[in-house]
Amino acid sequence: MIETICQAGYWVFDLDGTLTHPVHDFERIRSELGLPAGCDILATIADRPEPERQALNYQLDQWEYFYADQVQPAIGVNECLEFLGSKGCLLGILTRNKREVALHCLEVIGVSHLFNPAAVLGRDDAQAKPDPHGVRLLLERWQARPEQAVMVGDFRYDLEVGRAAGVATVHVDARCDRQWPELTDLRVGTLSELHQLLRA
Repeated sequence: MIETICQAGYWVFDLDGTLTHPVHDFERIRSELGLPAGCDILATIADRPEPERQALNYQLDQWEYFYADQVQPAIGVNECLEFLGSKGCLLGILTRNKREVALHCLEVIGVSHLFNPAAVLGRDDAQAKPDPHGVRLLLERWQARPEQAVMVGDFRYDLEVGRAAGVATVHVDARCDRQWPELTDLRVGTLSELHQLLRA
């Protein structure tokens, strides 16, 4: 499987916690929005009636812009993405953030030049993860087959998306208490580690 991943030409990345250091305080967001602790924020808001749903989405947007200005690049992100770009790989983003927030974050961490904006999908562009719609949409735009692609992320939703779309999955996280081996083809602690494996 590592050989398949190394040969992949199409890479889909999660954003928060994968390309950036995690900065979101999701429990604070839930509390400020009056949502239950530990809930899926997007799914819970979607179940609320209008106009409450519209008001909650507006508040969520403001929190995302607040955190977007605080993002910092994850360890090894620039080197890893530059390496993939130098090999001619196409790179995409699939995030539960708004697309505008994602584009801003890519600017802040200095990698926006490696992504075609059309390959940056937010929650208004595709069904939110863990639905595989976003990965399938990117593959269609790239005219790529699932076996040519990889999904990279730090959370279960990212790995579930990859599995459902039939692409290889890379879990990036150094924490021992966050492991989903049944969903993971390759696990690395950092993007620097992934970079080294790709260069080997």
